Amino acid sequence: MDERTREIPELAPCHTDLTNMLRKMAKDAHDSGAVYMGCMAENFDGVPLSATVTVSVIGAKDKQGVALSTDPRAIADSLRTITARRDGDAWRTVTTVDIPGVGSVARTYGVEDLPVAQGDTRTLRMVLTQTYIPVPGTTDHVVLVSGASPVLDLAEAFHDIFEAVTSTFRFV
Repeated sequence: MDERTREIPELAPCHTDLTNMLRKMAKDAHDSGAVYMGCMAENFDGVPLSATVTVSVIGAKDKQGVALSTDPRAIADSLRTITARRDGDAWRTVTTVDIPGVGSVARTYGVEDLPVAQGDTRTLRMVLTQTYIPVPGTTDHVVLVSGASPVLDLAEAFHDIFEAVTSTFRFV
């Protein structure tokens, strides 16, 4: 934040708030098992924009510990579509897509209500794209790439950005 504030002096009044926000995002990502996290906090003509991308390795097991399929179609079939009843309601689309160099993966995208913190009943409405990428050579691990932003007016643009970022994913 210090470097960013030097580059963009207009951020100075928000330095403490942005630093606190980024620290909280990093802690929440770490606590949820993320192995990578990227944050964006920009100010465009006085409008603050923020987004995060996290990468986690999750087990493909149900609550009883039974291995689930890492097949992208099976993953997509296990995820729930959310249909908005009214304009402004939460929604989610479930699909499979192809990532060059990786193959078929399951993806959800939409505007969803997420808990403010683990175990908290309060929610925050977020633009959310989640991509479930089977780990080659395993039958019980999936890489989950999640992109999120609270800027609902730019949902379509953020979905495009998160898709573009996820399309660069490769196993090396």
